[in-house]
Amino acid sequence: MSADVYQSFGRLSRNARRAAPAADMLAHLAGASPDSLLPFGNGRSYGDSCHNDAGTLVDFRGMNRIVAFDPSTGLFTAEAGVLLCDIIAHAAAHGWFLPVTPGTRFVTLGGAIANDVHGKNHHVRGTFGRHVESLTLHRSDRGALACSPHENADLFSATIGGMGLTGFITQATIRMMKVGSLDVEETVSRFDRLDEYFELADAADRCNEYSVAWIDQLAAGTAAGRGVLLAANHADDGEAASANGAAKLSVPFELPVSALNGASLRAFNAVFLAAKSRKAGTRRSGWQGYFYPLDAVGHWNRLYGPRGLFQHQSVIPVDAAPTVIPDMLAATRKAGQSSFLTVLKRFGDVASPGLLSFPRPGYTLTLDFPNRGQRTLSLLAELDRMTVDAGGAVNPYKDARMSAATFAASFPQWDKLEALRDPVAMSDFWRRTAKAL
Repeated sequence: MSADVYQSFGRLSRNARRAAPAADMLAHLAGASPDSLLPFGNGRSYGDSCHNDAGTLVDFRGMNRIVAFDPSTGLFTAEAGVLLCDIIAHAAAHGWFLPVTPGTRFVTLGGAIANDVHGKNHHVRGTFGRHVESLTLHRSDRGALACSPHENADLFSATIGGMGLTGFITQATIRMMKVGSLDVEETVSRFDRLDEYFELADAADRCNEYSVAWIDQLAAGTAAGRGVLLAANHADDGEAASANGAAKLSVPFELPVSALNGASLRAFNAVFLAAKSRKAGTRRSGWQGYFYPLDAVGHWNRLYGPRGLFQHQSVIPVDAAPTVIPDMLAATRKAGQSSFLTVLKRFGDVASPGLLSFPRPGYTLTLDFPNRGQRTLSLLAELDRMTVDAGGAVNPYKDARMSAATFAASFPQWDKLEALRDPVAMSDFWRRTAKAL
């Protein structure tokens, strides 16, 4: 199978990978070798949590049937391989939207559960897993199991955020969110320092369903920490129908070098900040541009060049964030590394049912860097250290290189997931971190 088909989104490792359709593999789980399989959704994880290069990937994209939807209750049942964009397209005309959505709608339902993804409304709705009513899990040692908070509850909790290691999700029922329309009333607020952002964020979260900030990571001196806060609520009237979200533009081929360097990003940041600043205040905004701006450009990860990209996402406790996050941004500038997409948002205290869920109360900072070898790896290790020292955590499904010690410090309950892991399930991430402890 071509290496292109089963890459992670970071495109850091181009190995050719063995894969087989889920419909073929599920009947043979009991005879599979230990650590030989891993479910694969749509490859939107950035690192190696979706790889098992010593084994075989179980491709769920062919199991993408919508099973049932009740417009009176919002209960939506589908197979694990259905994409979030197809769920939106099916439910939107009836006034329902995803209760939690990540920054791309090209994620499978099974992948959203396995990574317990979060969105711009964590302070209100928590993680995706909080809205899962039930799921069907196939295991090599126990067959097909119905899992919910009331049935096989330990496996239900471990599967949410379990990165595909507890077995093979084949179907799930989620509860959708009733909305007036898909479009949003967006409020844009510029800030010139991070302390202004922290003041704005508390107020924005009290009044809005959604809130996220873009930071000019390269701005230094008196401009350091400048950016815009984008808060929103669904409009009472607006677009109520959805297409499948196909990108209108695309990066058609891999660039020989990264197009994202200090000069190009300084120019982009200046233009973006000026454009958003001119829109300060509240106005109607299209839902696709607010929730999924990068989905408009197909294969945008190719802009990072042939060596791929690293994404680093951390969560820093509330009390430490006003000091630690500026220090982290300063560290990136000192290292001479340029982040194209620098996002800051606040996690609330809505607990996830997931055993290894990444979100927890605090502020989450996301940075992405072209892979420039050891200098990039050294910076990422320093960001890990700053995160752990602050009592925070590093996101595993965005990771391709964190140490076992960083993982254990971020997720001290990792051994409980290991105890519930399906004997045949393994990932390169788990082998590199948990199995090394």
